[in-house]
Amino acid sequence: MEGLARIPQDRIAVLIGRKGATRKALEKATNSTLHIDSNSGDVSVIWNEEFDPITRMKFPDVIRAIGRGMNPERAIQLLNDDHHLMLYDMREYVGKNANQQRRIRSRLIGRDGRIRELIEEHSGAEIVIYGSTVVIIGDEEGLPLAGQAIERLLQGAEHSSVLKHLETERRKKRMAARNLESIDLRDEGERFAALVPGLEAARRKRERRYKDAQVDPSDANAVDEMMELAEDESVGFEEE
Repeated sequence: MEGLARIPQDRIAVLIGRKGATRKALEKATNSTLHIDSNSGDVSVIWNEEFDPITRMKFPDVIRAIGRGMNPERAIQLLNDDHHLMLYDMREYVGKNANQQRRIRSRLIGRDGRIRELIEEHSGAEIVIYGSTVVIIGDEEGLPLAGQAIERLLQGAEHSSVLKHLETERRKKRMAARNLESIDLRDEGERFAALVPGLEAARRKRERRYKDAQVDPSDANAVDEMMELAEDESVGFEEE
């Protein structure tokens, strides 16, 4: 039997689920058998003969997340390769004073939960605040963003500066993603051109023609000539 984690007493029922449904779902997903000590909160596991080593490594995080307030349906996402867990203890920032913990908890949540919602929207991560613990689940891109935002708030940063930084980082990631897409499209175009003899030469010729046809706005004579040509073309069209 292998120990996984110890969870609070009030989270044991959540881990077991109604008629044991949650425990059974976790056992099925991990190919294992769970043992939950209702007195101590210790959670252990016996692995079946065929189990995934990566699942074995990530399963303790699932139990920790559930134990610290995360919904089991969300916590089980941690079994996916691209989802990870991050935990923060408020006591490391404000000590054991209950009033200070309550104050910092309010800062993290915001009025009507708005601050937490905005961090989740900008990062794509999921955040739960349980007791003195902040639980974050996210992918490799969103988790660092959410974690950095939570950490800055714990350190006393203003909401506005934290949210502004999140928005800036999200824009950078969007631009980087678009650049990657454009590179992929260009590569595909180059591969296609290689299959059609003369296509690339024709494309370059067309680009040169287009460039040569452009008029320098600072050249008054060129602009006048272009306008005269445009008038001639419009007259010719009307005569037809």
